[in-house]
Amino acid sequence: MADKGSFFEDVYDVVRLIPEGRVTSYGAIAHYLGAVKSARMVGWAMNAAHGLDDVPAHRVVNRKGMLSGKAHFDPPEKMQQALEEEGVKVKDDAIQDFTTVFWDPSEELSV
Repeated sequence: MADKGSFFEDVYDVVRLIPEGRVTSYGAIAHYLGAVKSARMVGWAMNAAHGLDDVPAHRVVNRKGMLSGKAHFDPPEKMQQALEEEGVKVKDDAIQDFTTVFWDPSEELSV
């Protein structure tokens, strides 16, 4: 696997492509990048993305559609607020209609 910095940049490149009003998961990004077992590392990249204005980290959730990364937003409610501003419904820290708004980079992007 490439070094951590390069992997993080690859993650950010994918996250920048997630359309407004859609979400994806850490695992879907890892799968797309050919690093199937690296969902946790995608999460680390998302944690490190705060402060990068061009990386919409709020659009990345866990495989069940939960806002598992919200603690890394300041304030934590900012993740849900950003999603709702894009038309994504969130209830009890879970994306509503998750399968409808889910964006799978492996299907949406050509390799």
